[in-house]
Amino acid sequence: MQPPKEIGRVLLGKIGARILSARPCGGGMINSAAVITTDKGEFFVKWNSDLPVGHFTLEAKGLETIASFHAIRTPEVIHIHESRDYCSFLVLEYLNTSFEGMERRFAIRFAEALARLHKESLGKQACFGLDYDNYLGAQPQINTPCEDWETFYRERRLLPQIQRAASLKRLPAYREKLLLQVIEKMGKLLDGLECRPCLIHGDLWSGNFIRMEEDVALIDPAIYYSEREMELAYVELFGGFPANFLGYYHSAYPLQKGYEERRPLHQIYPLLIHLNHFGESYGGLVDQACATLLRRV
Repeated sequence: MQPPKEIGRVLLGKIGARILSARPCGGGMINSAAVITTDKGEFFVKWNSDLPVGHFTLEAKGLETIASFHAIRTPEVIHIHESRDYCSFLVLEYLNTSFEGMERRFAIRFAEALARLHKESLGKQACFGLDYDNYLGAQPQINTPCEDWETFYRERRLLPQIQRAASLKRLPAYREKLLLQVIEKMGKLLDGLECRPCLIHGDLWSGNFIRMEEDVALIDPAIYYSEREMELAYVELFGGFPANFLGYYHSAYPLQKGYEERRPLHQIYPLLIHLNHFGESYGGLVDQACATLLRRV
């Protein structure tokens, strides 16, 4: 799909860049996207006519927040256009991808950079959450701060998605019972974890990092201040990361004892997000995560 003509008009008027050509590419699960060649260089542009106004502004803010810690790269934000009448779009620096070089070297560099982000942001905010709400994909993400992780995860993450699943008729009685039992036992499930808020990307699957020749960059963030096990549990959920990525992360910034046992708990939120976006194909994974946890308590 080629970029709408409105994008070319706005770019010419706002930054003086004339589009010469465009090649379509993936834009994640909700957007259209292309790499555009202009008389001022190449850019990556993503657009959508159905998103709420402000969606791309929040995405850009997330990219800039991650970049502010100078731990891991994000593409530079070139231009944001929000429109109620036509389509909104986001223009980013275009970063060349590379699949050359040593896999182990890339895995170590990536894991150490993510660990630096978590370390550098640790203690920068006293509460879990953020001072504004944002999105994980197309799903609204409530970030109203809480002082403790158990309350935040229950009230801002699990319960809103459980309510969403019920409204979409994706919450049969047995699944609701499982989820509410997990919530009831959450204190025991988190027992022994010293929770401290750090900034996480929040949607870190294999489609949201760019491998470059000598670097790695993160895209499509859903940031907030979180217990960092959320980030690693998400990384492990869908695969597609370099071999031994978690091991290299653990070497750079060791995880607390019991991470493997807590991992299914921190995977329930992204699984509910996917259940509510894609449907029942993710329902069994929600059920499985709950059952695994409940066997422990």
